Amino acid sequence: MITSDLHTHTCCSHGRDTPAAMYEAALAKGLLLLGFSEHSPRPYGFDYLHEYREHLTRSLPDYERDVLELKAASKEGANGVCRVLYGMEMDWLDGRTAYTSAACRACDFDYLLGSVHFIGRWGFDDGALTWAGFSQEECEARYHAYFTAWEAMIVSRLFNIAAHPDLIKIFSVEQFHIWLAKADSRETIYNALTALRDAGMSMEISSAGLRKPCREIYPAPLFMSLAAELALPVSFASDAHNADDIAFSFDRLASYARGFGFSQHAVFEKGRMTLLPF
Repeated sequence: MITSDLHTHTCCSHGRDTPAAMYEAALAKGLLLLGFSEHSPRPYGFDYLHEYREHLTRSLPDYERDVLELKAASKEGANGVCRVLYGMEMDWLDGRTAYTSAACRACDFDYLLGSVHFIGRWGFDDGALTWAGFSQEECEARYHAYFTAWEAMIVSRLFNIAAHPDLIKIFSVEQFHIWLAKADSRETIYNALTALRDAGMSMEISSAGLRKPCREIYPAPLFMSLAAELALPVSFASDAHNADDIAFSFDRLASYARGFGFSQHAVFEKGRMTLLPF
């Protein structure tokens, strides 16, 4: 049983529920560790059509207070005491390494998620419309750009967990699997996962994709088999944006991971990795 969820969002960004409500859901679902990993504010120029930057910036002081209060007062849940970890999801942004590095040091975080949501200045997961007009070749150019950025994010060694590794498939899953079947693509993924292992990071396995248009777990089986080959640590996540999504489809995640030989998952506290059975 997976008892740790390390990727969650709240009403302080574009989620629905308060940190307290998310924690109550974690208690009810029997989690023993809940990681709060709200988005870090992005600089202007890296913008979504449905932007939440100003709300997030205003909310962060209250968010930090609320999470640290929950962390200091753990409660008994369905399977035992559920501890809180204070993390944050950081965007890897082209040309803004210094900005991101400063954000990583802004608070005393337990762990940091590294994510790529932007190719250049384009927030590629902001809607399906743009993707609908791309040919296979145009999709593949975006996949290559994404994994170039993803490996650069890893090599920076600023983060502990690589979040939703193949998020880029969200609106083009059929084209993505065509690309994945190519030998050059396998080499690209293998090299990125090798860098991930060498950086002392873990790879996130996330149920969020099951709720998205791609309708499949992040990451795809190729990543899982290569990660197993490399003995890469993995972490589990729902990427919950409301209390109902906490620990979403974790039975399925556990079965998926076990199918590739995984029996432990990584959690981080003050940047130090611990491997737990599931």
